[in-house]
Amino acid sequence: MSLNVLSAEISHETNTFSIRPTDLQAFRDRYLLDGPAAIDAKGDANTELAGLLDVGRGHHWTVTHVISAAAGPGGRVTREAFEALLAPLLEAAGQGGWDGVFLMLHGAMVTEDHEDGEGEILCRLRAIVGPDMPVAVTLDPHANVTRAMCDLAQILVSFTTYPHVDVRATGRRVAELLHRTMTGDIHPRTYRAHRPMLEEANGGRTDVGPMIERHAMARAFEARKDVHAISINGAFPCADIAEVGPTVLVTGEGEVEALVSIAEDLADDIWTHRHEALNHYLTAAEAADLARDWHPGGGALVIADYADNPGSGAYGDAPALLAALLDAGVQEACFGPLIDPEAAASLQDTVVGTEVTLSIGGKTAPEFGGGPLPVTGTVMWRGEGRVRGDGPILGGQERNFGATVVLRVAGVDILIVSIAHQMLDLQQFRTFGIDPAAKAVVALKSMQHFRAAFTPIAGRIVVCDTGALCTTQYDRLPYLKVPRPMFPLDGGVSDRGSAESTQLEPGRAVP
Repeated sequence: MSLNVLSAEISHETNTFSIRPTDLQAFRDRYLLDGPAAIDAKGDANTELAGLLDVGRGHHWTVTHVISAAAGPGGRVTREAFEALLAPLLEAAGQGGWDGVFLMLHGAMVTEDHEDGEGEILCRLRAIVGPDMPVAVTLDPHANVTRAMCDLAQILVSFTTYPHVDVRATGRRVAELLHRTMTGDIHPRTYRAHRPMLEEANGGRTDVGPMIERHAMARAFEARKDVHAISINGAFPCADIAEVGPTVLVTGEGEVEALVSIAEDLADDIWTHRHEALNHYLTAAEAADLARDWHPGGGALVIADYADNPGSGAYGDAPALLAALLDAGVQEACFGPLIDPEAAASLQDTVVGTEVTLSIGGKTAPEFGGGPLPVTGTVMWRGEGRVRGDGPILGGQERNFGATVVLRVAGVDILIVSIAHQMLDLQQFRTFGIDPAAKAVVALKSMQHFRAAFTPIAGRIVVCDTGALCTTQYDRLPYLKVPRPMFPLDGGVSDRGSAESTQLEPGRAVP
């Protein structure tokens, strides 16, 4: 008998400190696709949808995928956008005949009306499909997983890697759990442990540091018969909401105390290591000094502007690091992306090779990463910024920077774009005539994802906090809604939290 599975992707990571609301056009700028178009574009790439389809074919499911929508991280999702994205899912759910639902969510969506966007999606879905329908959810490990999410879905599983290179594999894994649930082989619930921190000390890095051992522990626990999946979420700290912070999710069945103990042990390890940060953040001036003296015999010096990462909702237009590189006279360098639609548009009709003078960047919130930077340079490339990635994360997928310009200023090739994306694939430079492997210095806007593609060309990687919107200097951000005390806002916090803030919440069907 063929099983009928309804699926949808609605993904956003919301930086509540951003002054730019995320509207429907922001989703169109990244991707907003109906079901057939989504399958064509994403059905054979490193996506959850591809993993779902892999398993569906193997089990002869009938999969009805109704929407794939994602916007670049930014401010709260508007009411209009949220309702428009949710409508196809709810309409299809109301048609009935489903054996299960597979949702591809991020886990850190905040809307104009709802602090917990994913919880609201699940709540409305449950009101239609009832309390017993198997619902499986994939999450980004930077999710702020709420009690409501665990109450409303039996299965919630996050990627296990950061950079996220196991997206398709996670889709397969969750789809297999959904199949076992639909056929009655398992009867899972998800349990949640939370700690009063803005994020795990290392942002969830899985390439080095304590998360490696945590995931090894999680995989060992998963060898137990009744433990189906364990997710370790580093959280998304740029969200001023009540349920911010790292969580451990255990999806399983059987003896509840045993499942609770697993989640508590892993969450306690996150808390115990809260002071042990792997990243050492340079100032812009320190990074520029290092770049000026860099001799690239063994590879490029890669400098990541951690604080101005568009992938976490920063504006991407902070020029502080670029200004420091130019002041230091750094040569054979590239920098990007700098999100400045005004500058990019103004140069679209300029002949390549023309020298121009203009101000770039710093136009959104100069208090975060500096104001507009006056430069004189030569236009090296201009046009529409369409990219097809070929790296571990973006391979086979398309992104569009919108109107794009490469401006050579002194020794630095600057990639100026209109639509915000973080740098996570070499093709995001190469498509526009910049070969990062041939550069002595590669300065880019990203926190961690860039490492998957850029580590092979790097002689050294350093990170920089320019004071932009995603700064690690959390006392610069106006947190009002997070419960207190909260680490590291309240530096002397020694208690992992009250029973209420740390208790495990079982995933259960709505009564």
